[in-house]
Amino acid sequence: MADLQLALLLNAVSPAVGGVLVRGEKGTAKSTAVRALAALLPGVPVVPGCRFSCDPAGPDPACPDGPHAAGPGTVRPARMVELPVGASEDRLTGALDLERALSEGVKAFEPGLLAAAHRGVLYVDEVNLLHDHLVDLLLDAAAMGAAHVEREGVSVRHASRFLLVGTMNPEEGELRPQLLDRFGLTVEVAASRDTGERAEVVRRRLAHDADPAGFAARWAGEEAALRQRIADARQLLPRVRLGDAALRQIAATCAEFEVDGMRADIVMARAALALAAWAGRETVLAEDVRQAALLALPHRRRRNPFDAPGLDEDRLDETLERNAEPDGGGGPDGGPGGDGEGPDGDGEGPDGDGQGPGGGPGTPPPLPGGPRAEDSGTSGEQSGSSGPGAAADGEEPPGSPPQDAAERPPAPAAAPFRTRALSVPGVGEGAAGRRSRSRGAHGRTTGARTPHGRPGALHLTATVRAAAPHQHARRRSGTGLVLRPEDLREAVREGREGNLVLFVVDASGSMAARQRMSAVKGAVLSLLLDAYQRRDKIGMITFRGTEAEVALPPTSSVEAGAARLARLATGGRTPLAAGLLRAHEVLRVERMRDPARRPLVVTVTDGRATGGPEPLDRARRAARLLAADGTAAVVVDCESGPVRLRLAGALARELGGPAITLDELRADTVSALVRTATTRRAA
Repeated sequence: MADLQLALLLNAVSPAVGGVLVRGEKGTAKSTAVRALAALLPGVPVVPGCRFSCDPAGPDPACPDGPHAAGPGTVRPARMVELPVGASEDRLTGALDLERALSEGVKAFEPGLLAAAHRGVLYVDEVNLLHDHLVDLLLDAAAMGAAHVEREGVSVRHASRFLLVGTMNPEEGELRPQLLDRFGLTVEVAASRDTGERAEVVRRRLAHDADPAGFAARWAGEEAALRQRIADARQLLPRVRLGDAALRQIAATCAEFEVDGMRADIVMARAALALAAWAGRETVLAEDVRQAALLALPHRRRRNPFDAPGLDEDRLDETLERNAEPDGGGGPDGGPGGDGEGPDGDGEGPDGDGQGPGGGPGTPPPLPGGPRAEDSGTSGEQSGSSGPGAAADGEEPPGSPPQDAAERPPAPAAAPFRTRALSVPGVGEGAAGRRSRSRGAHGRTTGARTPHGRPGALHLTATVRAAAPHQHARRRSGTGLVLRPEDLREAVREGREGNLVLFVVDASGSMAARQRMSAVKGAVLSLLLDAYQRRDKIGMITFRGTEAEVALPPTSSVEAGAARLARLATGGRTPLAAGLLRAHEVLRVERMRDPARRPLVVTVTDGRATGGPEPLDRARRAARLLAADGTAAVVVDCESGPVRLRLAGALARELGGPAITLDELRADTVSALVRTATTRRAA
C-alpha cells in the first residue's frame, strides 16, 4: 500500500507521468486508495458553462462549446470519472443527442466519459476485464489527447487528456500489452502479513463505520497538509533539473532491461522529476532514478504473458552504479545504496536504503514471480522410468491388468508456440472477443431488427424510416417526429466472441511418458497464450488414480494457467469416465454463469479406462452425455506402440467429434487440428 500511495502522489504532482496500474489480490483496498486521490487534487480552473472543461488560460480552439471569450473562469474540484467495465461506446465517447434530434429536429452532441474526465482522473476498476472495443477507444484518446466521434451524422473532436488509473486482480486475466504500456507506473499490492498492521486496519475500518463524519474529521488535518504538499511540489516541479548523469542512468537502465520503445525512458524521467519535487529538491538524484525504475519498468519487461512482472533490484543497482559519475552520480554520499540524507538534513530525502523521498513509502517488496516457459523444466531431461509391467515409454502394455503406478514428478512443458486461429462454427452471442463469429452489441452494423423487450443499440436510420410514414396520421406539428414504441429498431451487429476451451487431460500411468506429457503441456500453454490474445476462457481437467479434478478452473489468467500446468503430476489408474463427467459438470456450471459462451472440449487420452466395474462402458455413457448437450469436441489420441486398441477413436465417435493421433499433435499443428474438428462438426 505504501508503494501505491507513492505512485498516486507522484501522478498528483505530475500528471504527465501517465497514470498508475494497480495489480493485486482481492480485498487489498486498491479501489479505496484510488478513490481517495480525488480529494487531494488541486481545483481545476474551467471556462464557465463549458461541458468539456476548457482551461480559461488557453481554451481549446476546436471545443464544440466554443469559441470561448477571454475571462477569469471558475475553479471546480478535480473529477474522478469511473468507467464501468460494461459501458457502451456511446457512453465512453459520446454520441448524437437522440432526444433533441427526434423531438427538436436538431443535430446535437451529448458528451461522454472522455469529455468528463478531461483534466481529471479516469478510473477503471477491473481494467483487465474491459472489452476490446473500449480498450481501442481508450488507446486512441490516451495517445492523441483528444477524442474523435464519427457516427450517426455527428463529427466531433474535443480535448481529452486525463490521468488513467486502473486496478486489476491478475487471477482474472491479464491486460493487453498496448494498454499495459499506456500506464506510466505499476504497483503490486498485497495484504500485510504483520499482525499489528492487520489489526490496525480492522480498528480503523470499524471506527469509520461507527462514525464516518468523526473519522473524517480526525484525519482532516493530515489530509490538508498532504494536499498542501502536493500543491507545493507542483509549483516546484518546473524548476527541478534533470542532469546529464541522471539522464544517462535512465537511458542505461532502460537499455539494460531491454524494454520496448522509448516510452519507458520518458516515464522514468518524468517520475524522477516528480520524486525530486515531492522531496522538495531542485535536482534529481540517483535515488530518484532508482525509485522511478522500480515503479515504471516492471510491467514493461514482459515479453509474453507467461512472464510475471518484476524487476531484479540487484541488477538495477549494478546498472546504476556502473553508469554513475565518478563522484557519485549526483547523489549524496555516492550513488544508489548510500546512506546520506537529503539536502535539508531532516531525513526526508532519499537515504539510499530503499526509503522513498519525503519520508514516503519504501522500495516495493519483491514482486511474486511466476512460471516462465523457459524455466518450466530442465532442458535435456530424459523420459521418466516406467512402472512395473509398463512399456518403455511409461505406457501400460495392452492386455495387462491395470496397476497403480507411483506418482511421477511433473514433466516440464514444451516451449510454447504461436497457434493458428481457432473458431467454433456458426454464429454465437457470447462475450466480445477475437475468435468466433458472433452477433451482439459490438462490431460492425449489418442491419436492423425489431427489438424483443428493451432495445439495445438504437438504429437511428431504421427508426426514422419506420416512423416517417405515420407522421400525417399522428398529426405531427413542429420539427420533431412523433414516435411510438413500435417504431424503435435496434442495430444488428456482427463481430467476434470469446469461447471456452476445456481440456480433459489423461494424467494416469498409461500417459506418464515425460516426452508425451511435455508435448501436451506445451500445446495447452500455447492455446492458453492464444486464448489470452483472443479473449477466450480456458480450463483443464485431469484424471488419474480414482478421480478427476479441476486442475485449472475456467479462466483467462495466463499466469494461473501456467502455474497449474507446471505442477501437474502423472501416475495411477485411468478413470476416464470421471474425467468426462467432471467436464460435463464444469460446463453445466459455466452455462449457468455465462450461457452465451460456447465451449469446445479437447480430450487428450489414449482411450483406455481402468478402475471399477465396466470402465469403458461408463466412459462411453459419459461421452454420450456430453454429446447430448451439443458440445463441440475433439479427441487427441495418445496411444502408441505396435499394438493399437483404437479406443480413442471409439470415444471420439461417442462424443460426436474426430480423433487425432498423437503424431499429429505437433507444436505447429495442434490448433489446426482443433479448427479442423470444429469444421467437421459444422459440416
